[in-house]
Amino acid sequence: MPVRTSQRVRGAVFALLAPLAFALLLAGCGTASKPSAPGPLKTGGGYYKVGNPYQIAGIWYYPREDDKYDATGIASWYGPQFHGKQTANGEIFDQNAMTAAHPTLPMPTIARVTNLENGRSVIVRVNDRGPFAAGREIDMSKRAAEELGFMTKGTAKVRVQYIGRAPLDGGIGDGRAVAETFIAPKVETQPDERRATAAPVASVAAVSASQLAPPAGAVSAPPPNVTPVQSEPAATMEPVRDDPGATRQVAVAGTGNLYVQAGSFQNLQNAEAVRQQLAGLGPVEIQTTTVDGTPFYRVRVGPLSDVSAADTSLQGVMQRGHNGARIIVD
Repeated sequence: MPVRTSQRVRGAVFALLAPLAFALLLAGCGTASKPSAPGPLKTGGGYYKVGNPYQIAGIWYYPREDDKYDATGIASWYGPQFHGKQTANGEIFDQNAMTAAHPTLPMPTIARVTNLENGRSVIVRVNDRGPFAAGREIDMSKRAAEELGFMTKGTAKVRVQYIGRAPLDGGIGDGRAVAETFIAPKVETQPDERRATAAPVASVAAVSASQLAPPAGAVSAPPPNVTPVQSEPAATMEPVRDDPGATRQVAVAGTGNLYVQAGSFQNLQNAEAVRQQLAGLGPVEIQTTTVDGTPFYRVRVGPLSDVSAADTSLQGVMQRGHNGARIIVD
């Protein structure tokens, strides 16, 4: 009996002391694993990547090297929810660094992004994929959005210009473009992918490209009084001397109009067929441009009043089978 009583006493003491000891052990672990003070994240450390075609929400994206990339569209931004996580090319995303995500540009590359609404322009390191919201051209880091002046607003009309390849160890180096040494592998596009991005063309009567005579009694309007504005030149293959964190002010020709471009065609009849197909979505026009001596006919809905209207129009165009449609600023 005394032995059993003694065992009970020792058991009771252990039962009382064990939780205390366990709590002290946890306290010690918590102290040992306490995170250090926040600081800058590691830069670079990723790998060069072009990537294969991929599909997000029914839209196909085709990454490729394009040293003449120069496009307009809508920029958005991302930050806290991805801070410290891995980017698409193996780097660590830092919301406080001058970086950006793009759907198709190789990674890491250097690009100039200009806010067409206020003329602020920055150089960023493209090291991630995105944005994947339909109608968005580029996703800026939190800091880059602050520098461009649209973080609070959320979006901005921008111009994105490819400059060159970025060094693997981070930053932009001396900014020297080396696209001529960056040969992307040939992309093998499957037939079903081609069908997914092809715009359906309805039959249409013959279209005349000749100018129509004005109606009787029509009077020509006087030419508008427009002061020419010197716009920012396209990106060149020259070394970039800008500090990647510096913001530059450039001349912009107004804020630009928003359009949804359904497609660009070399055949005017095909363009006219798409224009007719999009009737009812608002004003639809065919704009003619020349690329390397070849005429192209761009079918565009607009101009549109704001980003919200452009988003709505884009959804309407896509619902009519034009998944490759995009929002542009012109």
